[in-house]
Amino acid sequence: MIEEPQEMRSRKMNERLDRVRPAMVAAGIDVLLVSPGSDLRYLTGYDAVPLERLTCLVLPVDGEPFLVVPALELPAAQAVPGLDVELVAYAETDDPYALVGHRLNANARRPRVAGVDDHMWAAKVLDFRHALSTVEQTLAGTVLRELRMRKTPAEVESLRRAGAAIDRVHAAMGEWLRAGRTERAVAADIKDAIVAAGHASADFAIVAAGPNGASPHHEASDRVIGAGDVVVVDIGGRMPDGYCSDSTRTYALGEPPADFTDYYAVLLAAQQAQVAAVRPGITASELDAVGRDIIAAGGYGEYFVHRTGHGIGLDVHEDPYIVAGSARVLEPGMAFSIEPGIYLPGRHGARIEDIVVCTVDSGGRDGGQHGGERLNLTDRQLTIL
Repeated sequence: MIEEPQEMRSRKMNERLDRVRPAMVAAGIDVLLVSPGSDLRYLTGYDAVPLERLTCLVLPVDGEPFLVVPALELPAAQAVPGLDVELVAYAETDDPYALVGHRLNANARRPRVAGVDDHMWAAKVLDFRHALSTVEQTLAGTVLRELRMRKTPAEVESLRRAGAAIDRVHAAMGEWLRAGRTERAVAADIKDAIVAAGHASADFAIVAAGPNGASPHHEASDRVIGAGDVVVVDIGGRMPDGYCSDSTRTYALGEPPADFTDYYAVLLAAQQAQVAAVRPGITASELDAVGRDIIAAGGYGEYFVHRTGHGIGLDVHEDPYIVAGSARVLEPGMAFSIEPGIYLPGRHGARIEDIVVCTVDSGGRDGGQHGGERLNLTDRQLTIL
């Protein structure tokens, strides 16, 4: 992957900070307090290590932002390409929460409402509550999730690269998925392949064979995979730029059982219909219903036990969520999984998952229609190994 020039990274960071402030005004938030995690990486490019020591971006609505870091972490922060905010380092014996409070109270406009990062550790939230005792706390996510769920063209390209990388792993599944091996051994090989395919890390590898396939989030076990088993393989990782992959395919080791073949055809029809239905203006609930109704009509409604999908970006699970009852209207730039599943307890299960981005036009790179582009392009037909 070609590295972005530092000037471009700095411009991207400042553009994101500029976009945040009007959203803060609309939400009635005077300052954002953002700790290590995907929100901090989104705003600054800094993939900080979460520690018991405070690292926090302080973003006033009408003042210059600054990043509070432990002194021993200052070199790491200084090395971040394009990080264009004041760095405020503190010593081991300093109180960083009081430091933040002092700087904010020195502003002409003292904050009344602070948006605290959704994933900030509870101990840090309480320390800020003590240091900023007159400031009301609310969730920063009310501002940040609305920005993050609408991907820019550059972010969509990052997700395309992630999708292509995980597709390469699925395309080579026959190298590792064989009868006589344990789920755990296959999962270990898959994780190595995820990194070899270009990811910075392999975040998960679900290998669920036979009756284990009926558990959507099965942890790979020492069960030996047998001839005739069907195997659900759900894999993903994080690319060097932080964007995530996530794709599921179901495999059969030899001829699958007849009852499995019957419901896999229903599942495939449902997943294909949902991908085709993606377009600006459809609600998350309506999109969920497209596949759920097909599965129910096929007689398997009670065995589709989870939502259709989740947003993806710097987190593998983020807004928007494609779930019944959600009135969220899909917009261009929103990226999410389409992953219906059918799970027969004690027997077997199947899931098909692609990442799809809602687009402004009538077709994506894979020839999809209705304003959706599928980012995972491996065959969705049942693969017999």
